[in-house]
Amino acid sequence: MATKQGFFTRLLDGKHAVIGIPYLWFILLAAVPILIILKISLSEMQGTSVSNMIDWSNGWPKLTLNFSSYQFIFSDSLYLKTYLSSIKYALLTTLICLVIGYPFAYFMARSPKHMQPTLLMLIMLPFWTSFLLRIYAWKTLLENNGIINNVLMSLGVIDAPLQMMNTPFSLMIGMVYSYLPFMILPLYANLSKLDMRYLEAAADLGTSPFKAFWLITVPLSKAGIIAGSMLVFIPTIGEYVIPELLGGSSTLMIGRVLWNEFFSNNDWPMASAVAVVMILLILVPMAIYNKSQAEAEMK
Repeated sequence: MATKQGFFTRLLDGKHAVIGIPYLWFILLAAVPILIILKISLSEMQGTSVSNMIDWSNGWPKLTLNFSSYQFIFSDSLYLKTYLSSIKYALLTTLICLVIGYPFAYFMARSPKHMQPTLLMLIMLPFWTSFLLRIYAWKTLLENNGIINNVLMSLGVIDAPLQMMNTPFSLMIGMVYSYLPFMILPLYANLSKLDMRYLEAAADLGTSPFKAFWLITVPLSKAGIIAGSMLVFIPTIGEYVIPELLGGSSTLMIGRVLWNEFFSNNDWPMASAVAVVMILLILVPMAIYNKSQAEAEMK
């Protein structure tokens, strides 16, 4: 009894609780759902339900794994093209957000202290309205009879409406607009902590402002660049709402394929297999990068 009490006492003390609660949170909200999706992907559809992986035969459990969904994914070029398209648009969105967001975050970090809370509020202001409403607003702006085309035609700049909706252009507009704050905020948090004495020392040694920025500021803000890029890339690769409302059929992404498999085709194993492959596409590069970073720090 004393041993059990000692175990629970150690388990509930401050240090173990601080370490254990995040792990418990991760298991409940991340690991368990992923395992459920993996289980469904290895099952078969039986009417409107999913088959059991474990059957009992003569008192012994029998494990049945169905890999047909994965075989179909890797044999059908449509899925491969969709994955590549999702990665392409996610990378392009991340790059554009970085190009736009870095100067803005740098400006915020170098602004007077009393102005920085106001600038932060302006960055977070779009989050006060519904994400869906903001995407619909862009739809009304970019339509053939939308505000942008009407203004350009009234000014005589164009004679016929520009086809902006249901194109890669409208998709990128919506993606960059929606995820730009996720790039700016980590960069600002990193750049605001930058020690200005490094730049002052570089200036005293005769380094030009651009060279000092490229050789000092950018390397020291590497953590913010990586954090912002991950916050943009990971959700955009599985985005569904923006491609559905702004992209059209010419910008098919994996999120829309998931929706079709789940709700149109009612093929849960196939949809789960698509989701598992997408998760691997995200986790494997992150794991490789984390391993390389850990090895670099050990050197």
